Amino acid sequence: MCGICGIASTRGAVDPGRLAAMSATLVQRGPDSDGSHVEGPVGLAARRLAIIDLDTGDQPISNEAHRITVVQNGEIYNYRELRVELQRARHRLWTSGDTEVLIHLYAEHGVRFVERLRGMFAFALWDAERGRLVLARDRYGIKPLYYRDTGDELEFASELRALPRGEVDLDALEAFLAFNSIPGPLTIFRDVRKLPPGHVLTWEDGRTELFRYARPAPVGAEEVRRDEEAELVEELRARLRDSVRAHLVSDVPVGVLLSGGIDSSVLAALAAEEVAEPLRTFSIGFEERTFDELADARLVAERYGTDHHELVLRPDAALLLPALAEAFDEPFADSSALPTYLVSRLAADNVKVALSGEGGDELFGGYYTYAADLLAERAGWTAPLLRPFVQRLPSSSARASLDYKAKRFVKAAHLPALERHHGWKEIFSPEARAELTGRRSDFDPVDLLRARFEETGGAELLARLQDVDLGTYLVDDLLVKTDRASMAHSLEARVPFLDPVVTNFALGLPTRHKVRGLRKKVLLRKAAAPLVPSELLRRRKRGFSIPAAAWLRGELEPFARETLSSDSLRRQGYFRPEAVSRLIDDHVAGREDLSRQLWGLLAFTLWHERHVERTPGALREPRLEAIAR
Repeated sequence: MCGICGIASTRGAVDPGRLAAMSATLVQRGPDSDGSHVEGPVGLAARRLAIIDLDTGDQPISNEAHRITVVQNGEIYNYRELRVELQRARHRLWTSGDTEVLIHLYAEHGVRFVERLRGMFAFALWDAERGRLVLARDRYGIKPLYYRDTGDELEFASELRALPRGEVDLDALEAFLAFNSIPGPLTIFRDVRKLPPGHVLTWEDGRTELFRYARPAPVGAEEVRRDEEAELVEELRARLRDSVRAHLVSDVPVGVLLSGGIDSSVLAALAAEEVAEPLRTFSIGFEERTFDELADARLVAERYGTDHHELVLRPDAALLLPALAEAFDEPFADSSALPTYLVSRLAADNVKVALSGEGGDELFGGYYTYAADLLAERAGWTAPLLRPFVQRLPSSSARASLDYKAKRFVKAAHLPALERHHGWKEIFSPEARAELTGRRSDFDPVDLLRARFEETGGAELLARLQDVDLGTYLVDDLLVKTDRASMAHSLEARVPFLDPVVTNFALGLPTRHKVRGLRKKVLLRKAAAPLVPSELLRRRKRGFSIPAAAWLRGELEPFARETLSSDSLRRQGYFRPEAVSRLIDDHVAGREDLSRQLWGLLAFTLWHERHVERTPGALREPRLEAIAR
């Protein structure tokens, strides 16, 4: 695991000092060692978190002739099989890790070798013979890669902070207000882009070419699996075990981020069966009962005798919001980043690698919105009739309360499928965005979702909507959250559900094995039954969220009003102070749950202070005992 960066230029030799300055911004991603390679117009650098091949795995790594050089962020899980294949083809490998494999596979197969990789990765490879720089990102976008192409120069890095700051992209801001994260290929800066998942970018003498090498997609409706359910259950359990076993390969201790939900509990169960020593598990809870899943996590920990660690967060944990704004170098407003950040901090005190359950919901139908999508197909016409009654329901601060779900349902159930699916989760509507910013944009962020949706026309409806989430919400929200929160503490997070061994299976499942009525994750729950306590299977999904609504109506209200003061908003110039003030007042008065909107505004404002205005002064995190028990 590493942070990588580099420069390719047509203006002459790369300045090593400039490359070193870029690399220095990524030290949290790789505190164990650093290295660089400068060769005329190209410079590569890496900060290493040593996980595999501790002795000989420092980067950059070159081939025998020093004509091909690579830096990599991530892990290649099938590297041992690939090493054997390469050695049979008379390639000489000097290290015992996974990164060197990339060089020799490229020499053997050219740029399409990325199709052979099983893992999470973003890498840069310099071929001096051809004068070609190759950038690539894994098929699910687990590892990030940003680039800036000015025509005569290409700069790239694992995080945005390593690249020059340009103008704020108002289209990206529009998308942020719609989603609470920024969808790729957009970034918050106009002249920087994200390399899309499953893509390769090549640079040769100032010319860039971008192509897609992989596009995981659901099968056509006529091609879904017809096997007996019992056979599918056994196959899924075997595939999950295979993936967990591969993700445990490490020369340093591995733990599990155990939320108490089905996904992380299955990973913990399978991992505990594979390791010789007691597995280390890490959990976060809350004082608010409807948000706390520590009891569920403890059931799993006790069943498998894990070395279990946990924290209970208080509202004071919101004091970490400036630290989150620093760690997330782009505006990011998924409030679950807060517990993810803290559980990563807890885990990093004990291990260097942790398994996490991202992807399980998107692949196997875990969200209540999927059940709502199917219900709306039959009863969406009732939404306009029910809306006047539902809108009068009082606003609750409980997690995913009935009033919240009902209001979301009547808002969107009558819309076409894709618009409806977005409507369940929309943060600011177009009208609300215009009211907030004082301007109307010609850019519609939902077009990014529509483009993805149109690519899967032959699949079942639920599979198409899941695919939209896999390519947008998962990539641009959940995986960003996990990567930045873990890397802020030099912890490598691995996601076994996003192994092709698992995803290829899930993409072939029919709807009935994912959602039936209000039942979600039908097949995964059956596969999990022998592995996890039965109590977990009977409980409804809660999700890894925080009591933001209650906090913003209580202890966090003064912080919100101070951060979103009229002076701050006028200084930044993006949001109308009177509109923001109304949002706070309406939320505090209980007229509507606007916690997601307010959290987004807080996240953007704090991000702007740290990364654009560069507010002076040292950033100090509160002591753990001040915000948790």
